[in-house]
Amino acid sequence: MGLDNITLIGTGIMGAPMARNIGRAGFRVTVWNRTRAKAEALADVATVAADPREAVAEADAVITMVDNSPIVTEIYFGELGVIEAAPTNALFIDMSSIQPSVARDHSGAVEKAGRRHIDAPVSGGEKGAIEATLAIMAGGRAEDFAEAEPVLKAMGRPTHVGVHGAGQVAKLANQAIVAVTIGAVAEAMLLAQEGGCDPVALRDALMGGFATSRILDLHGERMTERNWVPGGPLELQLKDLENALEVAREAGLTLPLTEKARDAFHALAKEMEMGRHDHAAYLRWLEAINPGKRLGAGPDRNPGANT
Repeated sequence: MGLDNITLIGTGIMGAPMARNIGRAGFRVTVWNRTRAKAEALADVATVAADPREAVAEADAVITMVDNSPIVTEIYFGELGVIEAAPTNALFIDMSSIQPSVARDHSGAVEKAGRRHIDAPVSGGEKGAIEATLAIMAGGRAEDFAEAEPVLKAMGRPTHVGVHGAGQVAKLANQAIVAVTIGAVAEAMLLAQEGGCDPVALRDALMGGFATSRILDLHGERMTERNWVPGGPLELQLKDLENALEVAREAGLTLPLTEKARDAFHALAKEMEMGRHDHAAYLRWLEAINPGKRLGAGPDRNPGANT
């Protein structure tokens, strides 16, 4: 029968363009956000609900796109209680990045309540959300993924990666790659500059070779421009790295590169108070442990800057 009525809860940096793209694809969209003004900005493509229970009352599918596990749990089962407010057999699609164990707990509780669940976190940042090119990693029943696939395709490229919680594990693997690569790009940029290279020219020279990556392309540019206005806040990167290392410990694994990246992001978020900076600000930590060294000469563009 398909999913026609879609509710999206959490219209922040990522959720707002995702909702817009779902609406543009022809689905009927309802949105709710704790800060109502963020939802009101979508009034041209979506119905703005007054409260979350109202938002899900006629939903075929409910997408959540929020910061962390406690928020998802509160929305699902706490005072907001949207699980019981949604129609029986509604499909809950959590696109937040949370612990795999929590995603599995959620799926069991949702299904016990007579609804369905898949975890489908994303990668691609604000740019991917705007351009509908997100990588979407989904865990859950294959038949539920198949039903959700047309909605997910409105936002990017969905892949079914396994059972409940597997989407979150895939996202953590993605985040380990992203964090370590950001660190490698920052080190290469600073090394090149101190060795006499123009870091902007270096980035152009490396694109097309074996070092090519989306990180070098997008975050390398952020570093040369010293643009820390967040597409992906580093405090969320830190959360994902902590979750990745928790899964590693459970599996009996040691991940030294991921541990080092976690330590750097922890210092940035907790000691240098840059949690709301873009995760490309890893460069700032690298500069801090190399006193007197600074990439480029321009001013820093920090969160809240007029861009």
